[in-house]
Amino acid sequence: MSASPTTAYKVLTASEMAALEGDGSFAGAPVDLADGYIHLSTAEQLDETVDKHFAGQSDLHVAAIDLDAQGDTLKWDPSRGGQLFPHIYGPLLLETVIAYGPLERDDAGKIRLPVAG
Repeated sequence: MSASPTTAYKVLTASEMAALEGDGSFAGAPVDLADGYIHLSTAEQLDETVDKHFAGQSDLHVAAIDLDAQGDTLKWDPSRGGQLFPHIYGPLLLETVIAYGPLERDDAGKIRLPVAG
């Protein structure tokens, strides 16, 4: 297996994104709170995550998270089909978000990753 990525992505509703911006931290969506950690996806996992867990939802946002800045709160846990997914065991801090923006897809239907200005 190649080295773990240093960036992962969190899909947020508009109200969740506003809370992260306003409060500087985000404790998690209902599913995160129920599971005890914040679910993230790698760039390769993001399309499937959105299609599976956010189908039909609009006004979504994608935040790019600096995994190196998570320290001991970051764990890689097996999930769908044994794939390892990054999870944050603690709040998501705005200071560790390196870029974010509305969830948009390109002409091929792939999610455009947010790019820092």
